[in-house]
Amino acid sequence: MKLIIASNNAHKIQEIKAILGRRFDQVLSMREAGLDMEIEENGTTFQQNALIKARAVAEATGCAALADDSGLSVDALDGAPGVYSARYAGVHGDDEANNDKLLQQMQAVADGHRGAAYHCVMALVRPDGTELTAEGSCRGEILRQRQGTGGFGYDPLFFLPEYGCTMAQLTPQQKNAMSHRFRALVALEKQLDEEKEG
Repeated sequence: MKLIIASNNAHKIQEIKAILGRRFDQVLSMREAGLDMEIEENGTTFQQNALIKARAVAEATGCAALADDSGLSVDALDGAPGVYSARYAGVHGDDEANNDKLLQQMQAVADGHRGAAYHCVMALVRPDGTELTAEGSCRGEILRQRQGTGGFGYDPLFFLPEYGCTMAQLTPQQKNAMSHRFRALVALEKQLDEEKEG
C-alpha cells in the first residue's frame, strides 16, 4: 500500500519514513506524489485539522494519507497559541515573530508558572474510509529568552528540565527520539500493530 504524507516538510517526512516506512510499499510527500493543493485548516482542535488534511489527500489520490497537526499550548495562556501556533503573530510560519509575541505575552508570568506542552495529533485515513488518530505530547517550560539555534518553531524558548536545555539545543537525533511527533507516531504504530493482531 502506498502512503502519501500530507506535507512537503522534508524533516517531518524523514521522521515519518523512519518510523512507518516498513509498513507501506512506498511513502511519498505531496510533491513526490504530484499533488499541489492548498488545504484550509479550519478546525478548532489539532485532531480536526489533522483529519481535514488526511481526508483531503486520501480523496485526491485514492491512497492512504497521513497528516499531523501540532503546536504549543502554554498553561498560563489558557492553552494558547494552540492550533494557531504557526500563525500566532499573524503570518503563517514566521517563527521569529511568533517567538517575540510569546515572550511579550509571558513577560509578567512568574518563574514556576511557565509550564507548556508541545502537542501532536497524527491522522491516518485509508482508501476504504477507515481512520486512525494518535496523540503525543512533550512537557517543558517557556524561557525568558531564546537559547539554541536548532529545530524550528518555539524550540529556542521551550526548555526541557530533564535535558537541562531547550529543544533548539538538542541534536536532531535527540529531538526525534522524544518529540511530540515521535510519540504520536509511536502511538499510531501501536494501533496498527493491534489491528494486525486483531
